[in-house]
Amino acid sequence: MSRLPFELLLALRYLRPKRTFVSIITLISVLGVALGVAVLIIVISVMSGFDTQMRETVLGFNAHLTVTPVNSTLKNYAAVGAMLSTNRHVKSVSPTVMEQVLLETQPKSGQAQTSAPYVRGIDAQAERQPGFLATHLVEGKFDLHGHGLVIGSVLAGTLRLQVGDHVSLFSPREIQKLRAQRGKAVQEAVLPDDYEVRGVFDVGYYEFNATMIAVSLENAQDMYELGDAVHYLAVMLDDPFMADPMRSRLQRLLGGEFETKTWLEQSPLLAAVTVEKNVMLYILFFIVIVASFGITCTTITFIVMKTREIGLMKALGASNRQVLCVFIGQSVFVSFFGIFTGLAGGLLAIHYRNEFLSFMRHATGWQLFPAEVYGFAQLPALIVPEDIAIICGGSLVICLAAAAFPARYASKLNPVEALRYE
Repeated sequence: MSRLPFELLLALRYLRPKRTFVSIITLISVLGVALGVAVLIIVISVMSGFDTQMRETVLGFNAHLTVTPVNSTLKNYAAVGAMLSTNRHVKSVSPTVMEQVLLETQPKSGQAQTSAPYVRGIDAQAERQPGFLATHLVEGKFDLHGHGLVIGSVLAGTLRLQVGDHVSLFSPREIQKLRAQRGKAVQEAVLPDDYEVRGVFDVGYYEFNATMIAVSLENAQDMYELGDAVHYLAVMLDDPFMADPMRSRLQRLLGGEFETKTWLEQSPLLAAVTVEKNVMLYILFFIVIVASFGITCTTITFIVMKTREIGLMKALGASNRQVLCVFIGQSVFVSFFGIFTGLAGGLLAIHYRNEFLSFMRHATGWQLFPAEVYGFAQLPALIVPEDIAIICGGSLVICLAAAAFPARYASKLNPVEALRYE
């Protein structure tokens, strides 16, 4: 004889596969819960991957805080940097120049190509960003000495540039000289600066790879005729998520002559991804709620079909709690099996997500995840155990709540009424 309680034995007996409508609707209920859980896991994992990869890329390439003088360039940046460095949470302070330039290739044959990337002048000895770029080089080496530059991989591919090629950079200084000579009888030749491509970087984010080049700080200052000034100071913190309170402290230290911005203000897309992830979690839980109605329908169908058996159980002395446990136990099995199936399916889909996208691209010709739109070459995903626990636990609670009302109704049946018409 089985040692299982009879409530559990009855629940298992009702779930045995039979060629009846009840078995089909049970299978539909399981599949509904599984699909809801799988969709939740896939979407939330992808959103977490987006958020994490964007943070790693943006926080590696950009500063945690930027300090900019109001309506001017920063001339005494060494003194301001020393003042900021007194805070124990500040890891480094780096002078930076960043603006757009006009770039023209110098091909050995064929027509030259032009682009207008952002040039970033960085101090190779003072800031962390060269280390970040140096670890993300795919060709060449990180060498900004003399007239050397490194270029993003997408921009290099678009302009057909390789390590060792030379390019011409027209800074605003050259453009102003060209404009000033317009209409003159005798015009002087205005020659752009000649630079050598010494490295190609790929930081994993399309926008940076397609729009950025890096040169030495001295060359960038010369391009914009800044002298010994810079556009802003890039401040790196020991904890980037302390940027908001640190901004307030540093702003009080610097006074009203400077403006301090956090990485979140300069990259609003990061905040949008975080908000969208939380909103999607709430919205997609409605899929599980809809799927849980399948369990409600299954439980109601069982109660209607087993009304006589419920009456017999109660006539033989079964309590309301025992009858309730029979149908709650049935729903527990359906819920657990549906959640487990959805968990396995969701994790499997996450594992083979990029293979699926590649298959769809070859089969249909559609680019479902274009890098130029989303910024990443592959679909990112991150499985967070806390998110999985919330999804599975929340789904179980919803499914059990969906079965609670009809199960309670069955436990309250009067045995005389249940057997009267049988």
